[in-house]
Amino acid sequence: MITISLCMIVKNEEDVLERCLRSAEGVADEIIIADTGSTDQTKEIALRCGAKVYDFVWKDDFAAARNFAFSKATCDYLFWLDADDVVPEQTRRGLLLLREKLDPSVDMVMLPYHTAFDAAGRPTLIFYRERLLRRAKGFRWEGEVHEVIPPSGRRISLPLPIEHRKLKAPETGRNLRIFEGLLKKGKSLTPRQQLYYARELVGAGRDPEAAVWLKRFLDERGGWLEDNIRACLDLAACRERLGDWEGALNAVFSSFVFDSPRAEACCAAGGLLQSRGDYRRAAYWYRTAIDCPPPDNRFGFYNPDFAGFFPLMQLCVCFDRLGETETAYDYHKRAQALKPEDPAVLYNERYFEGLGFPKAQQPPCQKAEKPV
Repeated sequence: MITISLCMIVKNEEDVLERCLRSAEGVADEIIIADTGSTDQTKEIALRCGAKVYDFVWKDDFAAARNFAFSKATCDYLFWLDADDVVPEQTRRGLLLLREKLDPSVDMVMLPYHTAFDAAGRPTLIFYRERLLRRAKGFRWEGEVHEVIPPSGRRISLPLPIEHRKLKAPETGRNLRIFEGLLKKGKSLTPRQQLYYARELVGAGRDPEAAVWLKRFLDERGGWLEDNIRACLDLAACRERLGDWEGALNAVFSSFVFDSPRAEACCAAGGLLQSRGDYRRAAYWYRTAIDCPPPDNRFGFYNPDFAGFFPLMQLCVCFDRLGETETAYDYHKRAQALKPEDPAVLYNERYFEGLGFPKAQQPPCQKAEKPV
């Protein structure tokens, strides 16, 4: 049986830390907490839960903090969580079984990360992360912000999700400040850092700058496949907000250079055409999105709503605008079967119920809330 060290970095996490540690109860043989400057009861909670707590002087470098936590571990495998993560009970039982069954020659265990959820608690953003790592392999985190461990060695993927359940918003502007501090020091950003810097610029409402960095990232062709696709879609969204409709559509279609069309890209193309009133062509891309399989490499971001609920809702709108009400109703019912409680579905249900009445009715909701 393998042994496991749970390694975490924390700061002022008194509202979520015990929830996290209790959800992982029994999984780890030791708990390593690197505290980066808490002023609340975080360290006391960690100690009460049996953790070994170490102080780490924060220096705007998440990788350095995580590597410090790893350096204090003594077990066969290193398991990391954020303080606002939760290990679902089914996953906890799976990890307990994994402790007994894992082949010790496995270097890295990839687990799905659920980081966004709809109103009913269903995951709407899923991607795999390097979650359990063989200590003897000497893995190191890279990147001052949006840190990562590049995949290597013998890897396996298991369907045991970790859930990211935030209770509070992250520190405003922190990541952008770190990136811009690196640039002021003259540091060249890696391709991955260029992408995430651009995304921080988007979040700050600085679309013109973000578009420049996204284009630079794509032109240099140094990113991972999934990051390249993500950058194309981010660039399309930037250009649309900047009023460059044709450039936005070209950016969407440029994602097809890297791999088979993704459902999110097809929905983006549909949305751009729909915004111009070209409902027939928009419908083509929404239908294509429904037929897109999820990425098969397990390293990309995947939102199941883009391959089901969202395009079905948009197809309802498109065919209603085209005057093909029966087809619109069919897509409404298909969307309703997936999320009967969704407010836009309820709105559309009232609309279709009222079509036979003389009282004027509003048309179907222009679009459901776009997935995260």
